[in-house]
Amino acid sequence: MQYFVYIGRDSKTIELLSRLSIGVFYAASNCSKAVKVLEKIREKYDAALFFEQVNLSQDIADIQYMRKKYPGLYMILVIDSLSKEEASEYLKAGINNTIKYETSQEALKDLSTFLKRRKDQKIKALQLKTQNINAFRLPLWKRTFDIFFSGMAILCLSPLLIFTALAIRLESKGPIIYKSKRVGSNYQIFDFLKFRSMYTDADKHLKDFNALNQYQQEDEDIWGEEPEAEINEEADEEEILLISDDFVISEEDYINKKSKEKSNAFVKLENDPRITKIGRIIRKYSIDELPQLINILKGDMSIVGNRPLPLYEAELLTSDEHIDRFMGPAGLTGLWQVEKRGEAGKLSAEERKQLDITYAKTFSFWLDIKIILKTVTAFIQKENV
Repeated sequence: MQYFVYIGRDSKTIELLSRLSIGVFYAASNCSKAVKVLEKIREKYDAALFFEQVNLSQDIADIQYMRKKYPGLYMILVIDSLSKEEASEYLKAGINNTIKYETSQEALKDLSTFLKRRKDQKIKALQLKTQNINAFRLPLWKRTFDIFFSGMAILCLSPLLIFTALAIRLESKGPIIYKSKRVGSNYQIFDFLKFRSMYTDADKHLKDFNALNQYQQEDEDIWGEEPEAEINEEADEEEILLISDDFVISEEDYINKKSKEKSNAFVKLENDPRITKIGRIIRKYSIDELPQLINILKGDMSIVGNRPLPLYEAELLTSDEHIDRFMGPAGLTGLWQVEKRGEAGKLSAEERKQLDITYAKTFSFWLDIKIILKTVTAFIQKENV
């Protein structure tokens, strides 16, 4: 799935891009709104950010801010015309490319193809960059525990696994297992497995977006799949447009319809039309995560360890201060998933990184047992809420 985020207010361009985009399209009136969207996109090498050209000095400040926040994000300037001097300024600020306001579907298809190739190149570059790192070796006791635990779990859960696979196949066409690239121990890239919970032609189902879009509070996720957004909340009431295919609705109109609901930083589709009926059930009870037992049996990851990261996030953590995070096992659950900090009980990004490093340096059999028990307890408490 690819994501296209547009910063600007030109309604004609927004409508055009929303019709032509291959993937999910969002439009936001300013950087603050765009950040809220981008924070929820886990693999940012699957995203492109469009900047509407307005005023050179303000544009440069906004582009520099977004480039500093998202170093590897592909950023495109939407232009009418551009002088050589202006082009130089925009390039220095962090713009990667330009498109015209009146762009074509062919141009967006080329962009989509480029993003896929760019991601593949990033995978190769990360592998080359980290090939000389001293390899972490999983202790025999931990590997033995992983094989025994995952093998027994697959055996005991085989009726559920078979039933789920059949249900997915019968409900919709496409592969039963969804694969995404993740980075684990020693920066090794592997196919992270989940049961497919969405239609293979998911974007076509977004035409029902208008009727089903719903704001709601972010749920705490013990599996670590939804990172906590870290932005400065600004007290502005500027409009954000929620867009998919040929549908456009303003945040103001939406809030007027749903005035009794508390708005969240990001649009979450509670009844997302892209998700299958079976997908809703397996997501609710985390059954979609069970194929990761195969990852554990293969040795890609462990029962307990640091959560495997998307490529974009892993590439940002290749400096010496964070390298220890990958010198430990990758896992299904880990130390920071069961830790609580502050009144809200949530951890900052830096706290999560430090806990990952702590686990990589100090993991033991008894610590793993403690984390497993805490994970089970947290999961039961979550289901009872």
